[in-house]
Amino acid sequence: MPTLNTFSGHLAKLIPATGSANFPAMLVDMLRNLVPVDDASIIVYPNTDLPMVEYFEVHEDSGKSTLDVFIKGAFLLDPYYLAATASQKFGVFRLRELSPTGFKDSEYYKAWYRNCGYQDECGFVIPTSGEGFVNIALGKTATRASFSKRERTLLADVYPTVEALCQQHWKQSDEVDSGINLRAQLNSALQSFGSSLLTERETQVINLVLHGHSTKTVAEKLSISMETVKLHRKHAYAKLEVSSQAELFYLFLDSVMSAKDYEGGDTLVAYMQPPEKRPRSL
Repeated sequence: MPTLNTFSGHLAKLIPATGSANFPAMLVDMLRNLVPVDDASIIVYPNTDLPMVEYFEVHEDSGKSTLDVFIKGAFLLDPYYLAATASQKFGVFRLRELSPTGFKDSEYYKAWYRNCGYQDECGFVIPTSGEGFVNIALGKTATRASFSKRERTLLADVYPTVEALCQQHWKQSDEVDSGINLRAQLNSALQSFGSSLLTERETQVINLVLHGHSTKTVAEKLSISMETVKLHRKHAYAKLEVSSQAELFYLFLDSVMSAKDYEGGDTLVAYMQPPEKRPRSL
């Protein structure tokens, strides 16, 4: 069990390290000293810009390509991202506290969390300034490993300290404003995905499926029967020429990452054009 003396020692080194390149790794070291974890990452969302990876542990069974896909568009479906942006929830949360029923069956979960090997995750969601925030992900990968109640309580207890340190370290990232709200553009693209080919209800169903909702929770959210959800999904898949949630997920990612000079609407409109006719890259 970590002692107050050890924690104070880490903190004494961290405070003067804010603003330095060593800060993210030192922060992870302090948290790892408090609670044993097998994996950690820090992703910073600077105001309205795309996320930046500040700390990431590379393992043999996980590739950089997955992380590239995450920061270019897959993050839109991440429960921690949605907690900060859609729900304005900040603090320490387990993944299961934020994700919808059926999330572990979603293609997003398979492509990201399963690839990381996580059995359980606790994540810090910390506001910085404006629309900026920081997500610190701590994962356990051992079979049947999970965060104990004591460990979760300990992480929650140090949240105010971690929050203050992160806000001090990453305050500069929110002062740079490109004038273009890239995250808002991508959120708009997600909401409009498929709308050029689907009915309004089919678009709603597909959006919830992408977010990892089960047939039951989609039905509850839209106040329709499960059979109606299945029918809408079947029709949407046929119109989009996909046959599974995996194909739907990658169609969405491909269309979003291929979007050029996006000004709104369904990204499939440009995506389905021949490459030579697509607009110039952003």
